[in-house]
Amino acid sequence: MDPFVIGLLALCSLLLLIGLRVPIGVSLITVSFLGIWAIVGLRPAMSLVSTIPYSSTASWTLSSIPMFLLMGYLAFHSGLTRGLFEAARVWWGWMPGGLAVASLAGAGGFAAVSGSSVACSAAIGRIAIPEMHRQNYDLRIATGSVAAGGTIGALIPPSIILILFGIQSNSSINELFVGGLMLGLASLAFYVAAVMVYWLRNPERLPRITDTPKGDRWRKTLEIWPVLLLIVSVLGGLFGGLFTATEAGAFGAFMTIVIGVLRRSLSWVRFKESLIDTLLAAGALFIIAFGANLFTKLVAISGLSREVSQFVEGLGLGTNGLLVMIVLIYLALGMFLEPIGALMLTLPLFLPLIGVHGIDKIWFGVLVAKLLEIGMITPPVGLNVFVIHSVARDYVKLEQIFAGILPFLFADLLLVALMLATRTFF
Repeated sequence: MDPFVIGLLALCSLLLLIGLRVPIGVSLITVSFLGIWAIVGLRPAMSLVSTIPYSSTASWTLSSIPMFLLMGYLAFHSGLTRGLFEAARVWWGWMPGGLAVASLAGAGGFAAVSGSSVACSAAIGRIAIPEMHRQNYDLRIATGSVAAGGTIGALIPPSIILILFGIQSNSSINELFVGGLMLGLASLAFYVAAVMVYWLRNPERLPRITDTPKGDRWRKTLEIWPVLLLIVSVLGGLFGGLFTATEAGAFGAFMTIVIGVLRRSLSWVRFKESLIDTLLAAGALFIIAFGANLFTKLVAISGLSREVSQFVEGLGLGTNGLLVMIVLIYLALGMFLEPIGALMLTLPLFLPLIGVHGIDKIWFGVLVAKLLEIGMITPPVGLNVFVIHSVARDYVKLEQIFAGILPFLFADLLLVALMLATRTFF
Protein backbone atom coordinates (compact mmCIF):
# COMPACT_ATOMS: atom_id res chain seq x y z
CA MET A 1 0.00 0.00 0.00
CA ASP A 2 1.17 3.53 -0.75
CA PRO A 3 2.85 5.16 2.31
CA PHE A 4 0.73 8.29 1.93
CA VAL A 5 -2.47 6.23 2.06
CA ILE A 6 -1.20 4.48 5.19
CA GLY A 7 -0.41 7.85 6.77
CA LEU A 8 -3.87 9.16 5.91
CA LEU A 9 -5.54 6.04 7.32
CA ALA A 10 -3.43 6.40 10.45
CA LEU A 11 -4.56 10.00 10.88
CA CYS A 12 -8.23 9.02 10.47
CA SER A 13 -7.78 6.12 12.91
CA LEU A 14 -6.17 8.48 15.42
CA LEU A 15 -9.11 10.86 15.21
CA LEU A 16 -11.50 7.95 15.65
CA LEU A 17 -9.71 6.63 18.75
CA ILE A 18 -9.58 10.07 20.33
CA GLY A 19 -13.27 10.51 19.54
CA LEU A 20 -13.92 7.22 21.35
CA ARG A 21 -12.14 8.66 24.41
CA VAL A 22 -9.09 6.43 24.18
CA PRO A 23 -6.30 8.28 26.04
CA ILE A 24 -4.36 10.50 23.64
CA GLY A 25 -0.98 8.97 24.55
CA VAL A 26 -2.21 5.42 23.94
CA SER A 27 -3.86 6.49 20.67
CA LEU A 28 -0.71 8.19 19.37
CA ILE A 29 1.57 5.27 20.25
CA THR A 30 -0.72 2.55 18.89
CA VAL A 31 -1.56 4.21 15.59
CA SER A 32 1.99 5.43 14.97
CA PHE A 33 3.57 2.05 15.69
CA LEU A 34 1.14 0.20 13.42
CA GLY A 35 1.55 2.80 10.67
CA ILE A 36 5.36 2.65 10.75
CA TRP A 37 5.21 -1.15 10.83
CA ALA A 38 3.01 -1.14 7.71
CA ILE A 39 5.40 1.20 5.86
CA VAL A 40 8.92 0.05 6.80
CA GLY A 41 8.43 -3.25 8.60
CA LEU A 42 8.32 -4.62 12.14
CA ARG A 43 12.03 -4.40 13.00
CA PRO A 44 12.43 -0.65 12.25
CA ALA A 45 9.16 0.03 14.07
CA MET A 46 10.38 -1.88 17.11
CA SER A 47 13.68 -0.01 16.95
CA LEU A 48 11.90 3.33 17.04
CA VAL A 49 9.66 2.23 19.91
CA SER A 50 12.72 1.19 21.91
CA THR A 51 14.71 4.39 21.36
CA ILE A 52 12.15 7.21 21.19
CA PRO A 53 10.92 6.92 24.82
CA TYR A 54 14.38 7.87 26.03
CA SER A 55 15.03 10.53 23.39
CA SER A 56 11.56 12.00 24.03
CA THR A 57 11.89 12.33 27.79
CA ALA A 58 15.65 12.74 28.34
CA SER A 59 15.29 16.43 27.59
CA TRP A 60 16.52 19.28 29.74
CA THR A 61 13.63 21.47 28.57
CA LEU A 62 11.00 18.79 29.17
CA SER A 63 12.18 18.43 32.76
CA SER A 64 10.70 21.88 33.42
CA ILE A 65 7.21 20.36 33.25
CA PRO A 66 7.39 18.23 36.44
CA MET A 67 9.10 21.13 38.24
CA PHE A 68 6.33 23.58 37.40
CA LEU A 69 3.68 20.95 38.12
CA LEU A 70 5.25 20.32 41.52
CA MET A 71 5.29 24.06 42.25
CA GLY A 72 1.60 24.34 41.41
CA TYR A 73 0.52 21.29 43.40
CA LEU A 74 2.58 22.34 46.42
CA ALA A 75 1.05 25.82 46.32
CA PHE A 76 -2.44 24.34 46.04
CA HIS A 77 -2.12 21.68 48.76
CA SER A 78 -0.43 24.07 51.19
CA GLY A 79 -3.16 26.67 50.69
CA LEU A 80 -0.91 29.42 49.34
CA THR A 81 -3.42 30.32 46.61
CA ARG A 82 -6.45 30.42 48.89
CA GLY A 83 -6.48 34.20 49.43
CA LEU A 84 -6.06 35.28 45.81
CA PHE A 85 -9.75 35.89 45.14
CA GLU A 86 -10.28 37.66 48.46
CA ALA A 87 -7.34 40.01 47.80
CA ALA A 88 -8.65 40.74 44.32
CA ARG A 89 -12.15 41.31 45.72
CA VAL A 90 -11.10 44.02 48.18
CA TRP A 91 -9.21 45.88 45.46
CA TRP A 92 -11.67 45.60 42.57
CA GLY A 93 -14.96 44.69 44.21
CA TRP A 94 -16.15 48.31 44.15
CA MET A 95 -16.13 48.36 40.33
CA PRO A 96 -19.20 47.59 38.22
CA GLY A 97 -19.23 43.81 38.06
CA GLY A 98 -16.40 43.93 40.58
CA LEU A 99 -16.71 40.36 41.83
CA ALA A 100 -16.54 39.02 38.28
CA VAL A 101 -13.48 41.22 37.68
CA ALA A 102 -11.97 39.92 40.93
CA SER A 103 -12.59 36.35 39.75
CA LEU A 104 -10.69 37.08 36.55
CA ALA A 105 -7.82 38.74 38.45
CA GLY A 106 -7.68 35.86 40.93
CA ALA A 107 -7.58 33.41 38.03
CA GLY A 108 -4.67 35.31 36.52
CA GLY A 109 -2.76 35.09 39.79
CA PHE A 110 -3.49 31.40 40.18
CA ALA A 111 -2.41 30.81 36.57
CA ALA A 112 0.99 32.30 37.33
CA VAL A 113 1.51 29.59 39.95
CA SER A 114 -0.19 26.52 38.49
CA GLY A 115 -0.19 26.89 34.69
CA SER A 116 -3.33 24.72 34.61
CA SER A 117 -6.61 25.91 33.15
CA VAL A 118 -8.74 23.29 34.87
CA ALA A 119 -7.09 23.70 38.29
CA CYS A 120 -7.45 27.45 37.97
CA SER A 121 -11.19 27.25 37.24
CA ALA A 122 -11.83 24.75 40.02
CA ALA A 123 -9.87 26.61 42.71
CA ILE A 124 -11.27 30.07 42.00
CA GLY A 125 -14.78 28.74 41.32
CA ARG A 126 -15.11 27.14 44.76
CA ILE A 127 -14.54 30.53 46.39
CA ALA A 128 -15.89 33.08 43.93
CA ILE A 129 -19.18 31.56 42.78
CA PRO A 130 -20.78 31.21 46.25
CA GLU A 131 -19.78 34.81 47.00
CA MET A 132 -21.29 36.10 43.74
CA HIS A 133 -24.44 34.08 44.43
CA ARG A 134 -24.69 35.69 47.88
CA GLN A 135 -24.38 39.15 46.28
CA ASN A 136 -27.26 38.38 43.84
CA TYR A 137 -25.08 38.31 40.72
CA ASP A 138 -26.44 36.92 37.48
CA LEU A 139 -25.06 33.40 37.81
CA ARG A 140 -24.59 33.08 34.08
CA ILE A 141 -21.96 35.83 33.97
CA ALA A 142 -20.63 34.75 37.39
CA THR A 143 -19.86 31.21 36.30
CA GLY A 144 -18.87 32.30 32.79
CA SER A 145 -16.25 34.69 34.16
CA VAL A 146 -14.61 31.97 36.27
CA ALA A 147 -14.61 29.43 33.42
CA ALA A 148 -13.14 31.98 31.01
CA GLY A 149 -10.65 33.22 33.58
CA GLY A 150 -9.32 29.70 33.92
CA THR A 151 -8.19 29.74 30.29
CA ILE A 152 -5.55 32.33 31.19
CA GLY A 153 -3.69 29.42 32.79
CA ALA A 154 -2.54 28.20 29.37
CA LEU A 155 -0.99 31.55 28.51
CA ILE A 156 0.56 33.09 31.62
CA PRO A 157 3.81 31.28 32.55
CA PRO A 158 4.33 28.55 33.52
CA SER A 159 2.24 27.25 30.61
CA ILE A 160 2.48 23.51 29.95
CA ILE A 161 1.09 23.98 26.43
CA LEU A 162 3.77 26.55 25.57
CA ILE A 163 6.50 24.27 26.95
CA LEU A 164 5.28 21.36 24.83
CA PHE A 165 5.01 23.59 21.76
CA GLY A 166 8.55 24.86 22.35
CA ILE A 167 9.91 21.33 22.57
CA GLN A 168 8.08 20.10 19.47
CA SER A 169 8.99 23.17 17.39
CA ASN A 170 12.50 23.66 18.81
CA SER A 171 11.58 27.20 19.93
CA SER A 172 12.79 29.27 22.87
CA ILE A 173 10.67 28.57 25.96
CA ASN A 174 11.58 31.95 27.43
CA GLU A 175 10.40 33.79 24.32
CA LEU A 176 7.18 31.77 24.29
CA PHE A 177 6.64 32.65 27.95
CA VAL A 178 7.11 36.37 27.22
CA GLY A 179 4.57 36.19 24.40
CA GLY A 180 2.21 34.12 26.54
CA LEU A 181 2.40 36.63 29.38
CA MET A 182 1.61 39.53 27.05
CA LEU A 183 -1.32 37.74 25.46
CA GLY A 184 -2.53 36.49 28.84
CA LEU A 185 -2.68 40.05 30.18
CA ALA A 186 -4.40 41.17 26.98
CA SER A 187 -6.96 38.36 27.41
CA LEU A 188 -7.56 39.48 30.99
CA ALA A 189 -8.15 43.06 29.79
CA PHE A 190 -10.59 41.88 27.10
CA TYR A 191 -12.48 39.76 29.65
CA VAL A 192 -12.78 42.74 32.01
CA ALA A 193 -14.07 44.80 29.08
CA ALA A 194 -16.67 42.09 28.40
CA VAL A 195 -17.84 42.34 32.03
CA MET A 196 -18.09 46.14 31.71
CA VAL A 197 -20.14 45.90 28.52
CA TYR A 198 -22.47 43.39 30.18
CA TRP A 199 -22.87 45.70 33.18
CA LEU A 200 -23.72 48.68 30.95
CA ARG A 201 -26.53 46.66 29.38
CA ASN A 202 -27.71 44.94 32.60
CA PRO A 203 -26.52 46.97 35.64
CA GLU A 204 -29.05 45.34 37.96
CA ARG A 205 -27.57 41.88 37.29
CA LEU A 206 -24.08 42.83 38.49
CA PRO A 207 -24.67 44.91 41.63
CA ARG A 208 -21.86 46.91 43.19
CA ILE A 209 -20.65 45.82 46.60
CA THR A 210 -19.63 48.04 49.50
CA ASP A 211 -16.22 49.64 49.08
CA THR A 212 -13.48 48.21 51.29
CA PRO A 213 -11.35 50.48 53.53
CA LYS A 214 -7.76 50.90 52.34
CA GLY A 215 -6.45 49.35 55.55
CA ASP A 216 -8.34 46.13 54.82
CA ARG A 217 -7.06 46.14 51.26
CA TRP A 218 -3.43 46.16 52.36
CA ARG A 219 -4.12 43.61 55.08
CA LYS A 220 -5.61 41.18 52.55
CA THR A 221 -2.74 41.83 50.17
CA LEU A 222 -0.16 41.11 52.87
CA GLU A 223 -1.90 37.80 53.56
CA ILE A 224 -0.95 36.59 50.06
CA TRP A 225 2.64 37.87 50.16
CA PRO A 226 4.05 34.34 49.73
CA VAL A 227 2.26 33.96 46.39
CA LEU A 228 3.36 37.40 45.25
CA LEU A 229 6.94 36.61 46.27
CA LEU A 230 6.80 33.31 44.43
CA ILE A 231 5.43 34.87 41.22
CA VAL A 232 7.87 37.77 41.23
CA SER A 233 10.93 35.64 41.99
CA VAL A 234 10.17 32.93 39.44
CA LEU A 235 9.05 35.18 36.58
CA GLY A 236 11.63 37.84 37.43
CA GLY A 237 14.46 35.31 37.33
CA LEU A 238 13.09 33.73 34.17
CA PHE A 239 12.64 36.94 32.18
CA GLY A 240 15.74 38.55 33.71
CA GLY A 241 17.92 35.81 32.27
CA LEU A 242 18.91 34.34 35.64
CA PHE A 243 17.09 31.03 35.07
CA THR A 244 16.30 28.71 32.23
CA ALA A 245 12.74 27.38 32.23
CA THR A 246 13.82 24.20 34.04
CA GLU A 247 15.81 26.12 36.64
CA ALA A 248 12.86 28.48 37.16
CA GLY A 249 10.56 25.52 37.80
CA ALA A 250 13.00 23.93 40.23
CA PHE A 251 13.55 27.23 42.03
CA GLY A 252 9.79 27.80 42.22
CA ALA A 253 9.18 24.33 43.67
CA PHE A 254 11.94 24.85 46.24
CA MET A 255 10.59 28.29 47.18
CA THR A 256 7.09 26.85 47.60
CA ILE A 257 8.41 24.16 49.96
CA VAL A 258 10.31 26.74 52.01
CA ILE A 259 7.30 29.06 52.24
CA GLY A 260 4.96 26.20 53.11
CA VAL A 261 7.28 24.96 55.87
CA LEU A 262 7.80 28.45 57.33
CA ARG A 263 4.02 29.04 57.37
CA ARG A 264 3.45 25.54 58.77
CA SER A 265 0.89 24.90 56.05
CA LEU A 266 2.83 22.15 54.24
CA SER A 267 2.57 18.94 56.22
CA TRP A 268 4.22 15.67 55.27
CA VAL A 269 0.87 14.30 54.11
CA ARG A 270 0.28 17.30 51.84
CA PHE A 271 3.82 17.06 50.52
CA LYS A 272 3.25 13.40 49.56
CA GLU A 273 -0.06 14.31 47.91
CA SER A 274 1.75 16.96 45.87
CA LEU A 275 4.42 14.48 44.81
CA ILE A 276 1.86 11.86 43.79
CA ASP A 277 -0.19 14.38 41.79
CA THR A 278 2.98 15.60 40.09
CA LEU A 279 4.14 12.09 39.18
CA LEU A 280 0.74 11.15 37.75
CA ALA A 281 0.39 14.35 35.70
CA ALA A 282 4.01 14.35 34.51
CA GLY A 283 3.87 10.65 33.63
CA ALA A 284 0.77 11.19 31.50
CA LEU A 285 2.41 14.13 29.71
CA PHE A 286 5.62 12.17 29.07
CA ILE A 287 3.63 9.33 27.51
CA ILE A 288 1.94 11.88 25.27
CA ALA A 289 5.33 13.37 24.35
CA PHE A 290 6.60 9.89 23.39
CA GLY A 291 3.50 9.26 21.30
CA ALA A 292 3.79 12.68 19.63
CA ASN A 293 7.40 12.02 18.61
CA LEU A 294 6.45 8.63 17.23
CA PHE A 295 3.55 10.20 15.30
CA THR A 296 5.93 12.83 13.90
CA LYS A 297 8.13 9.99 12.58
CA LEU A 298 5.10 8.40 10.94
CA VAL A 299 4.10 11.69 9.31
CA ALA A 300 7.63 12.10 7.95
CA ILE A 301 7.99 8.49 6.73
CA SER A 302 4.56 8.45 5.05
CA GLY A 303 5.07 11.81 3.34
CA LEU A 304 1.83 13.04 4.87
CA SER A 305 3.23 16.45 5.81
CA ARG A 306 4.64 16.93 2.31
CA GLU A 307 1.36 16.02 0.67
CA VAL A 308 -0.61 18.28 3.01
CA SER A 309 1.77 21.16 2.28
CA GLN A 310 1.43 20.65 -1.46
CA PHE A 311 -2.36 20.44 -1.18
CA VAL A 312 -2.55 23.68 0.81
CA GLU A 313 -0.18 25.42 -1.58
CA GLY A 314 -2.38 24.28 -4.45
CA LEU A 315 -5.34 26.04 -2.87
CA GLY A 316 -3.56 29.36 -3.32
CA LEU A 317 -4.65 30.65 0.08
CA GLY A 318 -1.59 32.78 0.81
CA THR A 319 -0.26 33.39 4.31
CA ASN A 320 -3.39 35.11 5.63
CA GLY A 321 -5.66 32.47 4.16
CA LEU A 322 -3.51 29.71 5.67
CA LEU A 323 -3.71 31.31 9.11
CA VAL A 324 -7.49 31.68 8.89
CA MET A 325 -7.77 28.02 7.90
CA ILE A 326 -5.57 26.95 10.84
CA VAL A 327 -7.62 29.09 13.25
CA LEU A 328 -10.86 27.48 12.04
CA ILE A 329 -9.36 23.99 12.36
CA TYR A 330 -8.23 24.63 15.93
CA LEU A 331 -11.59 26.14 16.89
CA ALA A 332 -13.34 23.06 15.47
CA LEU A 333 -10.95 20.61 17.16
CA GLY A 334 -11.33 22.48 20.44
CA MET A 335 -15.02 21.61 20.48
CA PHE A 336 -14.18 17.92 20.81
CA LEU A 337 -10.54 17.40 21.88
CA GLU A 338 -8.64 18.41 24.99
CA PRO A 339 -5.86 20.97 24.30
CA ILE A 340 -2.76 18.77 24.57
CA GLY A 341 -4.28 16.10 22.35
CA ALA A 342 -5.20 18.66 19.69
CA LEU A 343 -1.72 20.21 19.91
CA MET A 344 0.15 16.94 19.47
CA LEU A 345 -2.16 15.83 16.67
CA THR A 346 -1.74 18.95 14.56
CA LEU A 347 1.82 20.20 15.06
CA PRO A 348 3.48 17.62 12.78
CA LEU A 349 1.19 18.82 9.98
CA PHE A 350 1.18 22.57 10.65
CA LEU A 351 4.82 23.28 11.54
CA PRO A 352 6.10 22.58 7.99
CA LEU A 353 3.37 24.85 6.61
CA ILE A 354 4.25 27.84 8.76
CA GLY A 355 7.92 27.29 7.93
CA VAL A 356 7.20 27.53 4.20
CA HIS A 357 5.23 30.76 4.71
CA GLY A 358 7.81 32.34 6.99
CA ILE A 359 5.42 32.68 9.95
CA ASP A 360 7.20 33.41 13.23
CA LYS A 361 7.10 30.27 15.39
CA ILE A 362 6.93 32.15 18.69
CA TRP A 363 3.93 34.18 17.56
CA PHE A 364 2.30 31.08 16.11
CA GLY A 365 2.86 29.09 19.31
CA VAL A 366 1.19 31.74 21.44
CA LEU A 367 -1.71 31.95 18.96
CA VAL A 368 -2.14 28.15 19.09
CA ALA A 369 -2.15 28.20 22.90
CA LYS A 370 -4.90 30.83 22.81
CA LEU A 371 -6.96 28.85 20.30
CA LEU A 372 -6.62 25.63 22.27
CA GLU A 373 -7.82 27.35 25.43
CA ILE A 374 -10.85 28.77 23.64
CA GLY A 375 -11.78 25.12 23.16
CA MET A 376 -11.90 24.76 26.95
CA ILE A 377 -15.05 26.91 27.06
CA THR A 378 -16.80 25.96 23.80
CA PRO A 379 -19.55 23.32 23.59
CA PRO A 380 -20.02 20.41 23.49
CA VAL A 381 -16.90 19.47 25.49
CA GLY A 382 -15.82 22.76 27.13
CA LEU A 383 -13.92 21.10 29.99
CA ASN A 384 -13.72 24.28 32.09
CA VAL A 385 -17.49 24.64 31.88
CA PHE A 386 -18.01 21.12 33.21
CA VAL A 387 -15.51 21.78 36.01
CA ILE A 388 -17.43 24.92 37.01
CA HIS A 389 -20.71 22.99 36.84
CA SER A 390 -19.33 20.37 39.22
CA VAL A 391 -18.44 23.17 41.64
CA ALA A 392 -21.67 25.16 41.25
CA ARG A 393 -24.29 22.55 40.40
CA ASP A 394 -26.38 23.72 43.39
CA TYR A 395 -26.65 27.19 41.90
CA VAL A 396 -26.78 26.95 38.11
CA LYS A 397 -27.53 24.61 35.21
CA LEU A 398 -24.95 23.57 32.62
CA GLU A 399 -26.70 25.38 29.77
CA GLN A 400 -26.71 28.60 31.81
CA ILE A 401 -22.93 28.42 32.19
CA PHE A 402 -22.53 28.00 28.44
CA ALA A 403 -24.79 31.03 27.97
CA GLY A 404 -22.60 33.00 30.39
CA ILE A 405 -19.53 32.08 28.36
CA LEU A 406 -20.74 33.92 25.24
CA PRO A 407 -19.49 37.46 26.13
CA PHE A 408 -16.04 36.08 26.90
CA LEU A 409 -16.03 33.91 23.79
CA PHE A 410 -16.77 36.99 21.67
CA ALA A 411 -13.91 38.80 23.44
CA ASP A 412 -11.58 35.87 22.64
CA LEU A 413 -12.55 35.83 18.95
CA LEU A 414 -12.01 39.59 18.73
CA LEU A 415 -8.57 39.23 20.28
CA VAL A 416 -7.65 36.43 17.85
CA ALA A 417 -8.83 38.58 14.93
CA LEU A 418 -6.61 41.43 16.15
CA MET A 419 -3.67 39.03 16.47
CA LEU A 420 -4.14 37.92 12.87
CA ALA A 421 -4.42 41.51 11.69
CA THR A 422 -1.40 42.83 13.58
CA ARG A 423 0.80 39.71 14.00
CA THR A 424 1.63 40.82 17.56
CA PHE A 425 1.07 39.47 21.08
CA PHE A 426 -0.17 42.84 22.37
